[in-house]
Amino acid sequence: MSDDPSIRTEGLTKVYGSGNTEVVALRDVDLSVRRGEVAALLGPSGSGKTTLVTVIGLTNAPTRGRIFIRGQLVMDGARPLTNLTRFRGKHIGYVFQRSNLVPFLTARENVQISMELDGWSRRAAHRRAMELLEELGVADRAGFYPPALSGGQQQRVAIARALANHPSVILADEPTAALDSHRGRQVMELFRTVAHERGAGVLVVTHDHRALDVFDTLHELEDGLLRAPSSSGIEA
Repeated sequence: MSDDPSIRTEGLTKVYGSGNTEVVALRDVDLSVRRGEVAALLGPSGSGKTTLVTVIGLTNAPTRGRIFIRGQLVMDGARPLTNLTRFRGKHIGYVFQRSNLVPFLTARENVQISMELDGWSRRAAHRRAMELLEELGVADRAGFYPPALSGGQQQRVAIARALANHPSVILADEPTAALDSHRGRQVMELFRTVAHERGAGVLVVTHDHRALDVFDTLHELEDGLLRAPSSSGIEA
């Protein structure tokens, strides 16, 4: 197996606007997240955290710089080097502040549909969805629609959906903001398990300093600049 990190960026820069309205959201960001590592992305509001996650997630093109996923160069400046829609579906899982579940689909269907869209058979997708919901402790809610689920249950379903296609990268933007401290920590610990047991690279944007011991590495952005990473002190 290659030792290439799950995520690597080189000189990643994102500029919005021009002239008097120019805003530099990211400034020459060099970031690396290893396989099997769960990393936190910290920083004040407006520091560029969400921009960085959307750029790494290939939904927001950088102005310049390069993005590698599992050693494959996928973006060189604003120029994609692969079919981004297909690549995202196969290699990148997303979890957001709100679960963003489809309200008229059951918990199982919310997980299953992403696999069917990627070409899985209905039977295989159903089996995989139920395995993930079981693993995340919400299999008993498989037939319930999102409005009937608690906030923590919705986020667990969203994590199952993010894991459905065996992604090598998981990106999460404030996934515990709407949860209490107990549920929030459970979600963070799930990310750690996903990284350590599945070998995925996990990058989590968070303001919640109560669960930082869960992470292997802490990265901090300030005014679009990435500081040198630090260890949380927890062994992988």
